[in-house]
Formats: sequence, C-alpha cells, structure tokens
Amino acid sequence: MLFDIALACLIFYAGMLLLVYFLQDRLLYFPLKDIDVTPAALQLAFEEVRLTTDDGQTLAAWWIPAEKERAVLLFCHGNGGNISYRLDSIDIFSRLGLSVLIFDYRGYGGSTGQPSEKGTYRDAESAWRYLVDVQKKKPEKIICFGESLGGAVAAEIAMRHESGGLIIMSSFTSIPELAGRLYPFLPIKLLSKFRYATIEKIANIAAPKLIIHSPDDEIIPFEQGRSLYEKAAHPKQFLQIKGGHNEGFLVSGNLYVQGLKDFLDRYFPYQANP
Repeated sequence: MLFDIALACLIFYAGMLLLVYFLQDRLLYFPLKDIDVTPAALQLAFEEVRLTTDDGQTLAAWWIPAEKERAVLLFCHGNGGNISYRLDSIDIFSRLGLSVLIFDYRGYGGSTGQPSEKGTYRDAESAWRYLVDVQKKKPEKIICFGESLGGAVAAEIAMRHESGGLIIMSSFTSIPELAGRLYPFLPIKLLSKFRYATIEKIANIAAPKLIIHSPDDEIIPFEQGRSLYEKAAHPKQFLQIKGGHNEGFLVSGNLYVQGLKDFLDRYFPYQANP
C-alpha cells in the first residue's frame, strides 16, 4: 500500500511538473487586446505610432511629447493588460517634463505576434530605434523605464545602449529566483524557459539608476528590489514607496512623485533658455 501511495504521489508530481513547464507562457504573460482609453482622456496630445521589429512584427505605441521636455522616457510596461492601463503613470511623467514613448509587446493591445522573452527585447529595441532614428533623440536624453516584468526589459535595453538613465519599479532579480521563492517545492531552475535576469545585467549599466520598491509589495518581495540596488553600479538611488504591487505609486502619492523629481533634477535638469 505504501508503494502504491508513493507511486501515485510521484505520478501526480511529475504531471504537475509537465503542466507547469508547458503552461509557463500563460503563467507569465497576461495580455489584453482592447484599448478603451487613450491619453486624450487626460487632455494630453499624443500620436499613435506603429513600430516594426527586426523579425517582422508590428507594434502599437503612443508617442506623448512633453510641452517642455527635459528628457524622454522609453516606457516598458509590466506583464498584464496593455498600454491603456498605464495612463496614471504617463500623466505623472508628463507633468515632470518627460516625453513618453510607450509600446505594447507583441501579442498585447494592437500588436501582432505572441510574447516571448527574446520577443520583448526585440520589441523594446524597435522602440529605442524609433526614438533615435525617427524622433532624433540623443541617447543620453533617453531614460529606460520598466515596471515589474518591464524592469527586466528596460535593463536589457539600457545595457545594450548608452542611455541617459534607468528607472526600475517593483521588479525582480530574475524569473527563476522569483519563482523559486513562490514555489519552493518545484525545481524551477530546471523548469524555467524564462530568465529575465536583471540581476546579471545591472552591474554593467553605467547610466544613473533609480530603483523603486515597496515593502508592501505582495507579488515581488521587497528584498528583490533591494538586491537589484545593491548589485547595481554607481551612480544609483533607491526610492522606498508604500502600497501594493500595482497601485503603490498611486498610494505613495507625493513620496513617489518627489522621488522621481529629485532623480530627474539631479541628472536631467531643465536647460536654461539661451
């Protein structure tokens, strides 16, 4: 009887491992297609942009120029929803003097294709090329920003190019490390098809960095944000906010906005008129 029970448990565990392995994409990416609101709802002027990736996908994006631009933000959003779910962030960045390019990864919003790790990097690369080649923005004036999963994407682009800055909010060290903490009973390092290993990249990024995280984050442990900060090369700053994973920046209010402003004033001050 004990043998039968052990065998049944082993079969169940093996089945669970197979299920996790083959459903990883669905466990990581949560795209939504419908765009119900645009920056026009905030009285922000914007342009709908189509980006073409080097492997032939077409991405939907918004270009939102600031009235008085101090720098440009390349916005890499998280793993859920689409660009229309980031209007609160866009509004804050715009009021701080940042022009914003926000794009949907392949499979999200109006973008073609299916998401993948290499695909999200390619998508962000096409957004970078748009800023440099079409908008003619200087790399040193471009800030790569990423929230949650987007933090890993932003770090990849900041590592590839000499960007002006990198801001990572509520993000993780790597997918295997995060998943290993959430599911300690699974051999995540053997199962994971994804890495998104920001912790391996951030020491090689010379641009000024701002790492933002909340101790109240219920999805990504605060310690992972601290680990990113500790591993990062100088110059770097850490901003501790409050509130949960998705709404912390809103709950924190002026604490968050002032932290962004201090970083921008230090590294991207407004240029005096000649």
